[in-house]
Order: sequence, then structure tokens, then C-alpha cells
Amino acid sequence: MPGRASQLPCGNSAVPDATAPAPDIIARRLRIHGLVQGVWYRGSATAEATRLGLAGWVRNRGDGTVEALAIGATAAVETFVAWAHRGPSNARVSRVEVFEAALEQLTGFEQRPTL
Repeated sequence: MPGRASQLPCGNSAVPDATAPAPDIIARRLRIHGLVQGVWYRGSATAEATRLGLAGWVRNRGDGTVEALAIGATAAVETFVAWAHRGPSNARVSRVEVFEAALEQLTGFEQRPTL
């Protein structure tokens, strides 16, 4: 019938599952090596993650590395990982290990105590 709206297709694709995470949301855990403590790395990482709209955390580790968890849109997390290879101007990053991580329900990005 002309002028009549067509029906939505049948199946799961017609109605998104509100409990499922958006398909482009990822979580990555980073371990940053080099001269990364005492150079405002955590504060800079928090500012960068907040600018990118990420959730997660960053903390110093007792072995001299910095660890971070970044959760958000794929492009934003990838931008954060690229930033982590540079860090703030006083940092001297020698290596960044990146691991897939489980999604967590976090709001905002915070600095956590040393582990």
C-alpha cells in the first residue's frame, strides 16, 4: 500500500540488546616501562584519558612501571595507547605492553594507589 511504512525485519538485529555493550567498546590494560614514575605520568594519563572520554584507572607499580586500564570506544582507546608510548614530556618510555582486558562498569578515569 503506498505511503505505508515498511515493517522492521524480524530477528535480533531489529531490536538491540540494551544490556550488551556497544560493539566498538573495548578494554585494554597497559604496562608502561621506562622512566615513567616521578615525571607526572599518572596525572598526564588521567588528563589524556578524560579528554578522550575513557573510563579506567592508572597506577604506579612497585617495580617502577606504570599500569593503566582504558575502557571506551575503539578509536579513543587506540589514541590513548599511542599517547602512552610518548607520555608526558619528562617521561622516557622504553616499552608499552598492551593486553586485552575484560570490560568493567567504571565511570571516569582515576589514579589509584601504587600496587
